[in-house]
Amino acid sequence: MTRLPRVPRILATVLALGATAALVSGCSGEGAPVTFDTPGSGTTTLRAKGPANVPETVLPTGPKASFTTANTLEDGTKIGVTTLAGAKSGFTGKVWVWAPKQYFDPKYAESGFPVLVALPGGNGYPMNYWMGTDLKLQSSISTWSQEGKSLPFIVVMPVLNPDDKFYYDGSDIPGQPKMGTWLTEDVPDFVRANFRTFASRDGWAFMGSSSGAFAGLKAVLQRPEKFKAVIASGPDTVPDSPLWAGHEAERQANNPEKLAKALGAKPDTGKNRVYLAFQIGTKESGMGRLKAFMRDYGKGPVKTRLQVIQGGGHNAKSYVQGMEDGSIAWISRQMQGPVPSS
Repeated sequence: MTRLPRVPRILATVLALGATAALVSGCSGEGAPVTFDTPGSGTTTLRAKGPANVPETVLPTGPKASFTTANTLEDGTKIGVTTLAGAKSGFTGKVWVWAPKQYFDPKYAESGFPVLVALPGGNGYPMNYWMGTDLKLQSSISTWSQEGKSLPFIVVMPVLNPDDKFYYDGSDIPGQPKMGTWLTEDVPDFVRANFRTFASRDGWAFMGSSSGAFAGLKAVLQRPEKFKAVIASGPDTVPDSPLWAGHEAERQANNPEKLAKALGAKPDTGKNRVYLAFQIGTKESGMGRLKAFMRDYGKGPVKTRLQVIQGGGHNAKSYVQGMEDGSIAWISRQMQGPVPSS
């Protein structure tokens, strides 16, 4: 499997700010404290105002994390970072978060927001390269949401692996840190503790590139009751970490091909449907593998789509272009957006 190289840490230039959405204590530069609290934040569950079929909004449950500013976008929104001690996995690692301007708009004060867990390729440790402003993921989602192409997602960017020596397939490999539990349990629990979210899977999706795409794809297929969609860019479709040696049964239990086959045999009902948005550039290998996966496993409730990125390579910038070209709109149509107060 070809892995995306890690993008070096880049110190983002702080741009002139417009209306600041996140509330900042002290200076507005990197390292300054930042909070995503909004008026009315509490610790109860309520029904968002709107149509009767709108999923429940869950207000922040706590405990509240302490964030510092990692980057500032041109619109004044902040990418915050904190260290999360995973209660279920036992792993401790960094998580970066960005909330769109709409999250701070009073008309959405009682509404949940959809969550997009963004996973990097390469080592995915000690950084998640999606936290950098150079790739323009967050600023693009901001623009797309104003253009009607995308929902205004909260973007959550955890580390993918526990070290920079091995790749853990986003899984609970026996005898290793439980990175599957970290991604599918601890990180969502952390988001619910600090942000207004939706109780149902209609508000939860993954995206990722290369090794991160594999982890996001597997998470959706393995936990369809929790996650509804994924944008999987340049992924492999079988687990290939050398750490699986001696644990073949567990490896197969984390194989997206096996998981998709099992899910595809279930009734094509709303609660079973998942949406797999594959992306691949014309300058990278793997096109045939993805088309074969879609042909063999895109059945019943397993819905698939392929975004071919003209001139695109196996890199994050190409994948953001693919999102703009169609992938982000496709998953957005399947998910729940914020509901304004009446």
